[in-house]
Amino acid sequence: MNLTEQFILLQAPNPAAAENGRKLSKKGSFSAHKRTEDGALYWAECAGSGKNPYRVSIDFTNQDAPTCRCSCPSRQFPCKHALGLMFEMLAAKPFETAEMPQDIAEKRARQAARAAKKAAGDGGDKPAKPKKPNAAARKKKLAKQLEGLDMAERMVNDLLTSGLGTLAGSSAQTFDKLAKDLGSCYLTGPQTAFTRIALTVRTVQKNPEQADAAYAEALRLLVALRSTIKKGRVFLEGKLEAGDYSAEDSALFEALGGVWKLEELQAVGAVKENARLAQLSFDVSLDDARREYVERGWWIDIDSGELWQTLNLRPLKALKHVKGDDSRFGLLEIPALYIYPGEGDRRVRWDSASTRPLTAPEHAGLPRLAQPDLTAAVKLVKGKIKNTLAPKFLAVLLPVGRIGRVGDEYTLEDPQGGRIALRDRPEDGPGHACVERLGMLPREIPAGSALFGLMFYDGRDKALCLHPYSVITPDEILRLQY
Repeated sequence: MNLTEQFILLQAPNPAAAENGRKLSKKGSFSAHKRTEDGALYWAECAGSGKNPYRVSIDFTNQDAPTCRCSCPSRQFPCKHALGLMFEMLAAKPFETAEMPQDIAEKRARQAARAAKKAAGDGGDKPAKPKKPNAAARKKKLAKQLEGLDMAERMVNDLLTSGLGTLAGSSAQTFDKLAKDLGSCYLTGPQTAFTRIALTVRTVQKNPEQADAAYAEALRLLVALRSTIKKGRVFLEGKLEAGDYSAEDSALFEALGGVWKLEELQAVGAVKENARLAQLSFDVSLDDARREYVERGWWIDIDSGELWQTLNLRPLKALKHVKGDDSRFGLLEIPALYIYPGEGDRRVRWDSASTRPLTAPEHAGLPRLAQPDLTAAVKLVKGKIKNTLAPKFLAVLLPVGRIGRVGDEYTLEDPQGGRIALRDRPEDGPGHACVERLGMLPREIPAGSALFGLMFYDGRDKALCLHPYSVITPDEILRLQY
C-alpha cells in the first residue's frame, strides 16, 4: 500500500479528526503493531481514556476505500484512532507479521457475502433500480406542492406589486414563516429562496447603505422564484394528469426541492461510464440560508473537455457526522459518473473511483481543452445565464495569450487579442478573492496555458467578467485558492 498524507486527509471526516489522529501517533499512543503477510490488513492497540486500549484495524482489500474498524464509541468515521494508525504506517513504524484475527476474518467474510449478494441482485457496481413509488402518497405530495406554489405566488406578486422599497419596512419573520410553511409543502427550493429574502430584509434594516445591493439580490431571487413557480406548476400538473410520479431528467425536479438518488439518475440515463476527471479548483463557503457548508470542486473531463462540479453539503447541525471533502490532485478514474440534470455547471457524483498521477502528456493536454477563444466563451455564457433558473455565472476554461494590468485592473487577453476584465465576484465575499494573487505567481505564465474561472455578469458596469480560480499550464495547475 503506497500511503500518502494526502490520502489520509481525504479519508478524514474533518480536518480536526485528522489532526487528532496525527497527535495520537506522535505521542506514542499505539502498541502491538501487527499486519498480515500480504499487507492488506494492519491493526494495533491505542491507549484511550479507559483502562483497556482500543482495538483498531484498517483493511486495504479495496485500496481506494479502506475499511476502518475501531472498538471506540466515536460516531465519527473513520475515527481519530483509525486515522492515527494510518499515520503510524506513514511514519514507517515497525509492524510485526501475524495471522489475521478471527473476528476480522469473520467480518471480512460477511462483507464479501453482502457484496456477492448485491452483485447477483443488481449487476454489480450499478445502483439498484429505483423502487416503484407509492402512487397514492406521491399524488398527495404533488397536490401539496401545488398548494405551496399558490402560497408562494401570492407573496411574490404582492412584493412585485408593492415594490422592493417596501422590504425595508417588512418583517423578516413573515418570510421566515412562509419559508417554514413551504418546507411543509415539500418545496425546499422556494423555501430556501424566501429564507434568503428574509436575510436580505435584515441586511437592509441593519445596514441601509447596502440597500442597493440587497434590492438587486432580492429582485434576482424574485424573478427566479416567479419562473420556478410558473414552470413548476406546469411540470407538477402534467405529472398529476399523466399519473407519472417518478423523477425525470428535468432541472425543475431539483429546483422545487427534489433530491436525486443515484439509482434515479441511472434510471433516466444520466450516467457516463469510464470517466477520467482532473480537479481544477476547490473552495468552501457557508450558505447562511441553508445553514450548511458547501464544499465545491471543479473538474474537467480530460477526454471530452466538459466541466463538472461536485458539491459536498455539510449542515452545521451535523458537521461532525458528514465527512468533509478537500482538494484532489492527480487523475480520478471513475467507472460510473452520475450527472445531475441542468444546463451548464452540472453537478456530478460517483460511488467509487481510483486515483493515479497525471501523466506528462495528460497534463500537457489540459490547456488544449480550453474554449477556442474568448468570443466563443462569451457566446456560450450568454446562452446559459439567460435561463432564469440558472446561476448567473458559468465555469469556463479560456486560452491565455497574456495576463496583465490594463488601467487599474487585471485583464486576460486571449491569443486572438480578445480581452476580458478579471474581477472577484462580489457575491463570493473576501474569502474567495483571487485576482490579486495573480501577481504572486512565482513565474511568468508560459505560452500554451489556460485560465479557469467563473464568467459572470457584473451589474455595476453591465459587463461580463471572469473570476479566476486557477492557472493551468502544460506542466501544472496553479490554484489561486485552497
